[in-house]
Amino acid sequence: MKTLIVYTSQTGFTQKYAEWLGERMQGDVLNLKEAQKKDAAFFDGYQAIVYGGWAMAGRVTKSKWFLDKSEGWKDKRLAMFCVGGAPNDNPNTEVMLKSLLTDEQNSRIKVFYCPGGFNYEKMSATSRFALKMFAASLKKKKDATEEEREMAEKISSSYDISDKKYTEPIAEYLEGNA
Repeated sequence: MKTLIVYTSQTGFTQKYAEWLGERMQGDVLNLKEAQKKDAAFFDGYQAIVYGGWAMAGRVTKSKWFLDKSEGWKDKRLAMFCVGGAPNDNPNTEVMLKSLLTDEQNSRIKVFYCPGGFNYEKMSATSRFALKMFAASLKKKKDATEEEREMAEKISSSYDISDKKYTEPIAEYLEGNA
């Protein structure tokens, strides 16, 4: 199945997952900026198209491009994945995934989550500042839950929990095995 993976990445985690998925599917991998330059005919030869972005504030960054284009791709197998700093089993992740798409989009597009991490060295100054402020506020919170204390500790510095195995459910879906 000829597959295209389009991604946007700020610190490298989403790009890493896109490349892993591209290897697994023997597909083409394009940065979103490159994909946006392509005309509609470019996408005609693909049976499956995947979009990957990072999770931020309950959304997937720059997913509007993919969701708008997906209206014309009803004959294709479509998936979207997002990468975030939370572990794969975080219950908030499942809530976020369920709220990303409309019912109509959910009937055509399967959404996945891949744990990534934080790389403060590659983050924009705005993102770095916002996360540092959030971590500081959690640390100062007098009635913080254990989960909040753990989160504050974890996001205080860079870490990487990405793993190639999280691309397998995406690949299985694209191949029609899930």
